[in-house]
Amino acid sequence: MFISPSAEIYIPDRADPFAALARTTHLGIGAHHDDLEILAIDGILQCYQNPDASFTGVVLTDGAGSPRSGPYADMTGDAMKKVRADEQKEAARLGEYGAQVLLGYASAETKDLSQTGATKDLEILLRAAQPRIVYTHNLWDKHDTHVAVTLRVIDALRAISPPDRPAWLYGVEVWRDLDWVPDASKVVFNSSDREDLQLALLGVFRSQIEGGKRYDLAAMGRRRAHATYHEPHAVDQVTGSVYAVDMTPLLRDEAIDSAEFAVRLMDTFRDEVCSRIARLRQGDVAPRTP
Repeated sequence: MFISPSAEIYIPDRADPFAALARTTHLGIGAHHDDLEILAIDGILQCYQNPDASFTGVVLTDGAGSPRSGPYADMTGDAMKKVRADEQKEAARLGEYGAQVLLGYASAETKDLSQTGATKDLEILLRAAQPRIVYTHNLWDKHDTHVAVTLRVIDALRAISPPDRPAWLYGVEVWRDLDWVPDASKVVFNSSDREDLQLALLGVFRSQIEGGKRYDLAAMGRRRAHATYHEPHAVDQVTGSVYAVDMTPLLRDEAIDSAEFAVRLMDTFRDEVCSRIARLRQGDVAPRTP
């Protein structure tokens, strides 16, 4: 089915792989194992124990280059690949994903956009799944592999005819918070529900936690911080929030360049900051919004 010889599809409920992909409503596409449990938690929660929805997760890289220390410090790249794949499968089992796809590309190949295999595999997958919603990394992320995945997702979706594209494409925060995005351009996902499940999903990735990266504490802490700091003049309405940017316009208008789209939002942020400073220096104190 896929170009990558290392590709694997894991189906927690042992359904037929093609049927499992076809039932997909929410699709998460991440660069690394455990990215999905950070960036696609909205889709995971919406589909969990929901007979009318199904989450499919996709991981592009093979995990060989994962940073490691402690009990994983001397582990070979091949051994780490297996550990990371097993962890991702366990997350899929706990989260009751409809399917978990592991494409198994090397990180260097994923970042090299001149090598088109990963993009073509994403196109194959998207045609088979036909999701309503896609979550992936955002264009403002600080991790090269994450941004490369975002660009591949956009290219793969643009290769599909417009009627068959998803209704929504969201770029979600991982390696850079999106709290700076002006509220009018910010998508806020409520992650208040099932905190025990969220912690369990993040805690599956022991190779990262015990290897020196506390993504579990960081992700949950950021969600709680967003819930409190999102609105300065109102009491908290939720206990957890995840921020994203709606990147669907890149699918509706292929003339929009990805870099142009990214800079346009940064310009909006700049204008908001400059306007506020100028207004306050002029003594114009706008009334607070409840």
